[in-house]
Amino acid sequence: MEKMYVIILFYFFGLFSLIAQPSAAKSLEFKPSEVGISSERLQLIDRHIESFIADGSIPGGVFLLARKGKIVYNKSFGNKDLTQPYQNDDIFRLASMTKAFTTVSIMQLFENGKLGLDDPISYYIPEFKDAVVAENLSQVDSSYTTRPVQKPITIRHLLTHTSGITYGVFQRGAIQAMYEKFNANGFGLSHESINTVDMAKTIAKVPLIFEPGEKYSYGLNMEVLGAIVEIISGLPFNEYIHKNILDPLGLKDTDFYFPKNYHDRIVPVYTFDENRKIILSEDKNANYPKEIGRNNFPGGGGMSGTAMDYYIFCQTLLNKGVYKGKRILSRKSIEVMTSDQLIIQNKNGTGFSKYPGITYGLGFQLKTEEAQAYSHKSPGTFEWGGYFNTKFFIDPAEELIFVGMTQVVPFYRQDFWEKFYAIIYSSIED
Repeated sequence: MEKMYVIILFYFFGLFSLIAQPSAAKSLEFKPSEVGISSERLQLIDRHIESFIADGSIPGGVFLLARKGKIVYNKSFGNKDLTQPYQNDDIFRLASMTKAFTTVSIMQLFENGKLGLDDPISYYIPEFKDAVVAENLSQVDSSYTTRPVQKPITIRHLLTHTSGITYGVFQRGAIQAMYEKFNANGFGLSHESINTVDMAKTIAKVPLIFEPGEKYSYGLNMEVLGAIVEIISGLPFNEYIHKNILDPLGLKDTDFYFPKNYHDRIVPVYTFDENRKIILSEDKNANYPKEIGRNNFPGGGGMSGTAMDYYIFCQTLLNKGVYKGKRILSRKSIEVMTSDQLIIQNKNGTGFSKYPGITYGLGFQLKTEEAQAYSHKSPGTFEWGGYFNTKFFIDPAEELIFVGMTQVVPFYRQDFWEKFYAIIYSSIED
């Protein structure tokens, strides 16, 4: 547990930069002009990616863009292990992009009458019935007092990260020490021994950092939801996702852990040396997708997959829950998922963002009308990213989907993504 904690900190604070020869493996399923996209403008994406590879900001990766159900850009760039070019079917650690699969799983159970969004989670994991809130946290000796919660943690609180559960490992001082005291700092990507339900029961022992529903704080909420899926369905979380999402959609390159014949497609993780030169990470714990036989399936960050698989999943959500005749979720459930869930918190200044209209639905960041000044993305766009520097967004108004996969932590150039998005939207011609 302590070892994993050190690794995560290393990733979080580490350094980066690599120059790789770009290899653009084109796979254009449709002409961009067929869906109102400029082929000439899309060429700017190539130059954009190549420039960030050349200056040592990213190693490369796979990038996919689709509009109106048609893929117009699907290319790989750079080298994944200093010598071998990235391929379009490479497997990337999705990390927090796993949360979208967990959200869909919960919404499936919700629309099947198996749970309610405002159910106390103690209905399913009794250990949460005794939840307490930490108070008087001392930054000197990490001491604190506790009091019982005034209202129970609900499924909705977990889906919106308003439960009072956080990521202790990314906090400083007393909160981090409190999570360490309960051995809860090693969760989120994988665990060598503890299973999914016991992971949630361990999280239940840690005092909350605020009253449920009070405000937004990103945390180990989806790990608890994965355990609830197991308890209600009677299936291990990975088996539930296979049966109800991956298999119906034909996603054969997405999972928590992969058999050996997949291992050469799992890309390495990059980091930076003390001179900010990009290098391959030597952290063995980044190999968790290859750890066959583990029973830990973190709903907040444990999955890996290809850009194409994730695109199909996103297209299913854009299609109101259906892909090639296979329905995994109803239109009305997706409407709930992609509605602003933090209206009260945002008004109180305790919501997802300090920017009006940049808010949160159930499991996703959400943009509303108020945020139109901040980016090209249309109101109604929902999106998220992953710890290892992966991104996706779904813009229903433009019928636009983007999936970007790299593996570099930490990532210093967030302008890479913002400039990328500006090029994408400027390519729309209709």
